Amino acid sequence: MQSIETGGAILMALARAGGPLKLRDLAETLDMAAAQLHPYLVSFRNINMVEQTETGQYQLGPFALHLGLTRLRNQNAYRETIRRLPELAEELGLMVVISVWGLHGPTIVYLQESSARIHSNVAVGGTFMVTMTATGKAFAAFLPSKMTEPLIRAELEGREPSLYAIPGVSEETFRSEVRMVAQSGHAITRDAPIPGVSAIAAPVFDHTGTVQLVVTVIGPTNYIDLAEDGACLPRLMDFTEALSRDLGHIEGA
Repeated sequence: MQSIETGGAILMALARAGGPLKLRDLAETLDMAAAQLHPYLVSFRNINMVEQTETGQYQLGPFALHLGLTRLRNQNAYRETIRRLPELAEELGLMVVISVWGLHGPTIVYLQESSARIHSNVAVGGTFMVTMTATGKAFAAFLPSKMTEPLIRAELEGREPSLYAIPGVSEETFRSEVRMVAQSGHAITRDAPIPGVSAIAAPVFDHTGTVQLVVTVIGPTNYIDLAEDGACLPRLMDFTEALSRDLGHIEGA
C-alpha cells in the first residue's frame, strides 16, 4: 500500500509540473533520493504511465493520457454537483444554489433547500445580477471578460433593469470587489442585494481551467457565518475544490 501511495505522489508531481522534469528535480520535489525514485520510474515506463523525452527527462506517458480521458468522459460537472449537494445543504442548514452562465448571465439551474426550509425569492430558472450578487461576481472574476463585460456594462450604465429595488453599485467598487474575488477564490455579499440575506459563492473548474458552474450558499444574515474561518466558507471551498479536482483541474498547473 505504501508503494502505491508513493507511486501516486510521483504521478501527481509530474502532473503538477506541467512539463518534463529531470530525475534530480523530480526527486527534489518529492523529497526523495534519486536512487529510491528511479525504480518507480522504471516500473511506470514499463506500463507507459511515464515516458522519457529525448533529453532524458520524465513526463506522463500515453497510458496516463488514456486514463485521464476515460475519467473525463465519465465526469459531468452538473451531475456531480447535484449528487453531492444535499449533504452540503443539510450540514450547513442553508440553501445551496447551482448557477451556470446563460444567455442572460448567471442562471439558476438547481436549488437545494435544507431541512430548515429557508425561504427566499430564489427560484430555478431565475437569474442573478452580475454586479450586485456573490454569484455574479464569481463569474465576473473567472470567466473571460468578452463573455461577461457586455452584461456588466449594461448593468453599470442602467441599460439592464435592476432586479432589486436598491441603487446599483459603482463601477469602481465593483471592479475592486471582482479583483478581490479573483485573489481569494470566493465572493461574499452581506445584506445585499436583499437586506437581511447574505451569500457566499465559489466556482467549480474543469480540466481546462474553465468555470463550469458556481455554487452559492444563501441564508439570513443573522444565521449564515461569513467569517473566513467560520462554518460556511471553508466547507464551501472544500466542496468546490474537491469537485474541481475530480473534474481534472489542477490548481496552479
